[in-house]
Amino acid sequence: MANAEPLPDLDPVADRIAERLGDLGGFGRLEPLRQHLTEVLRQAGTVDRAVYDTIAKVPTPALDVTMRRLSNAANRSLIWFGVAAGLSLTGRPGRRAAVRGLLAIGVTSAAVNLVIKPLSSRRRPDRAEVPGQRRVSMPRSTSFPSGHSASAFAFATAVSRDNPWLAIAIQFLAGGVAYSRVHTGVHYPGDTIAGALIGVGAGQAVSSVFDRTYASNSSAAE
Repeated sequence: MANAEPLPDLDPVADRIAERLGDLGGFGRLEPLRQHLTEVLRQAGTVDRAVYDTIAKVPTPALDVTMRRLSNAANRSLIWFGVAAGLSLTGRPGRRAAVRGLLAIGVTSAAVNLVIKPLSSRRRPDRAEVPGQRRVSMPRSTSFPSGHSASAFAFATAVSRDNPWLAIAIQFLAGGVAYSRVHTGVHYPGDTIAGALIGVGAGQAVSSVFDRTYASNSSAAE
């Protein structure tokens, strides 16, 4: 079967997808679709880098310290452990939500760091244009997807499941963490979007399993 032509404008993530699409080249009817999807990936990568470059170059001194602190607060999910501790003090529903959220972080972190990131070869962004006061420590792992974003949205999704009053605040905080990773120059926007989608999916899945198990155990105890 025909292989995909070299695509120097694609980053490694999009390039790898394009290679897979190249396997479709032997099927004449699918060739136009392959070409279209390859071009979509090329353009999406260009937009992703352009948005990152714009954020890096726009002066935002009032935001810089806040975003740096927020990004650091999310290291090792410390901010979410703090929120979970607060929830656990509000009674049984709060403790249940806290446990659900922490389980979601555990599953999501394992999936991202042990499965998805090792398959990715996307390098971290160039921080030449990022002001020094914004910068946080540059992780050694690959850039795609954002683990901070994945954990943030996994926790927010799981906690918000039966706490509508908390949903807006937690989701807003998760979005702030995701943006902070771009603002501080350690991720492209596409990395954080992918991480958020993974986190939402994992949060929903973990919550469903947890709630079914919790309901079964409660029924058995009665």
